[in-house]
Amino acid sequence: MNEIVRFAVEDMTCGHCEKAVTKALGEALPGAAVTIDLKGHEVSVAGDAAKAEEAIREAGYTPVRKSA
Repeated sequence: MNEIVRFAVEDMTCGHCEKAVTKALGEALPGAAVTIDLKGHEVSVAGDAAKAEEAIREAGYTPVRKSA
């Protein structure tokens, strides 16, 4: 079972941002469950935390990993 990792992504502010982050995570972690709380600026994803963080950064955003 994959660990759920959470990131604060304060610079994710609109629907376009949400789609870009979802797409990046889908490419980096195929089949991973991704949940985005746009109002709360939070991303949750099941899988490798380092890969997820890198994918969000490469999409142009600034993820900060939240503790469990």
